[in-house]
Amino acid sequence: MQRIKSFITTTFLGGFLIFLPLVILLITFNWMFELISNNLKPVSQLLVDAARIHEFLAFLISVIIFLGICFFLGLFIKTKIGHSSYSYFERKILEKVPGYRIIKETIVQLFGSQKNLFSGVALVNLYGGETLVTAFITEEHTNGWFTVFIPSGPAPTAGFSYHLPAKNVHRIKYPIDLAMRTIISLGAGSKNILELYKEEKK
Repeated sequence: MQRIKSFITTTFLGGFLIFLPLVILLITFNWMFELISNNLKPVSQLLVDAARIHEFLAFLISVIIFLGICFFLGLFIKTKIGHSSYSYFERKILEKVPGYRIIKETIVQLFGSQKNLFSGVALVNLYGGETLVTAFITEEHTNGWFTVFIPSGPAPTAGFSYHLPAKNVHRIKYPIDLAMRTIISLGAGSKNILELYKEEKK
């Protein structure tokens, strides 16, 4: 009976951990779609009233206009003047808005050209003893110290940054995305990380 109960529980949890990220992704895309469509409604309505075209076609044209603006804005930012102007605007205004940096880094992490903010995976010894914590290396300093980020599962965007000496940081050659999955899945899959750590320590 206990074995059946354990099987049902672990199976349900496994399915839930697969289903939950998909739901969050769908909710996020739905929110983005509603946000964009609501802001494009005035343009769509103007096209309907002025050109007497169907609402769907007007919305489609509005989306194309929006994408065109994004493209030309990105093209302008690539120029020397555009980059300087945006950097000044960001430094003087945007960075003073609470939460802007976190939102920007999250978007860059998901969609930007900077594929990962982390340079490696490590098991760190924070408090001595034999306790190890999965961490992601964000910076290596000239004095030999490391800055690491330790996310809290199942939400990897929340966590803490620590500055540690090299003796407390055990870098392992493990894919960052796979290590991040262990955080999201509340530690499931960490066996591979620990086995690799033991092999490299031999």
